[in-house]
Parts: sequence; C-alpha cells; structure tokens
Amino acid sequence: MSEMLSEEIKRFLPHRYPFLLVDRVLECAPGETLTAIKNVSVNEPYFLGHFPQTAIMPGVLIIEALAQATGILGFRTMSETPRDDLLYMLVGVDDVRFKRQVIPGDQLTLKVKLERRSRIIWKFTCEASVDGELVTTANMLCAATEKQ
Repeated sequence: MSEMLSEEIKRFLPHRYPFLLVDRVLECAPGETLTAIKNVSVNEPYFLGHFPQTAIMPGVLIIEALAQATGILGFRTMSETPRDDLLYMLVGVDDVRFKRQVIPGDQLTLKVKLERRSRIIWKFTCEASVDGELVTTANMLCAATEKQ
C-alpha cells in the first residue's frame, strides 16, 4: 500500500488534535512494516511548557507517535478500521533509547516493523529518526481486543 494522508489516517486512529501525532504514512506493507512522518511545529501545545526557553519534543510523545504508527499497521494488517467494540492499546514498551533531541522544524520519520502476532498481542520494533539520524528506538507490545 502506498501513501496515506491525514483524512485516511483519521479512519484508522481515534486520536484527534492535539493528540494525533502521525501526519502522513509514506508506505505500508500490511503484516510487515510501516513508515510515517510527524512534522514537528513550533505551534505544538506542549512546547509552551517543555521547555519554554529550549523547545524539545517530549520523549513520551515520540513513543506515542510510534505507538500510533503501530496502530495503523495493526489495523491495516487486520484489514479493518477501528470499531466501537475493538480496543487497540499499547501494553508494553521495552528497551527504549533516546539518542538525540527533537526540536521545532524537525520532521520525525517513524518506522515500525511487526515482529510477531500471538492471539491478541502484537510485538513491534520501532525507530524514529530525523534527517536519517536515529532519535529513538523501542520495542512495543500492543493488544487488540474486543471491549467488554
């Protein structure tokens, strides 16, 4: 599958401004990998307090952007869009490493790879980079389950 723009992304993620952190999907191979981007703007609301004198994107939001990318890959792999009775949740983050800061004007490239799926648990390897320079790596576990 090729590129996905913001309106199509909104079909796959329940997140909305200011918490939708995937601006565009560049490529997606369901069941395998997904590459997306997050454009980091000086107008992001979190920059008001993190940190006002030296704006830095919070690491937890980089992790959230990667988690959202896994959500898109998961739903594309299942060949469906989110349903009211389906919950796709981040349930674990391991081996996180932050290598450099992300600042306004950067374009964060998000790459996620599905390593395995076991019933409702999905395991991904994830990395974020800016201009080809590694920013963050992480392993993530997500669960897709029906709401009770």
